[in-house]
Amino acid sequence: MRRDIFQAIADPTRRAIIALLAWQAMTPNAIAENFNTTRQAVSKHLRILTECELVKPQQQGREIYYSLEVEKIKEIDQWINQFRKIWETRFNQLDDVLATLKTQSK
Repeated sequence: MRRDIFQAIADPTRRAIIALLAWQAMTPNAIAENFNTTRQAVSKHLRILTECELVKPQQQGREIYYSLEVEKIKEIDQWINQFRKIWETRFNQLDDVLATLKTQSK
């Protein structure tokens, strides 16, 4: 089952895992050391992130290392960017209104 990217990043633990993997590829045990949770819980989060193609497992000897899929993160950024432009326009409009009010009050 392929999950939605936004479903994956809705969970704060998964966002924290993504942040860890942004620095370097890590094993599930190394990731679990950063959380007050079980290795099994981290594995569940990694499974969801893998299903969404946000992380990629890679076998290296006996260990599996998970790394971040940057292209998928770019998809999230592109979706958010459309709203960023709207927010910036609204903030600029608010700045104009506040400047006008400040000028009028003098």
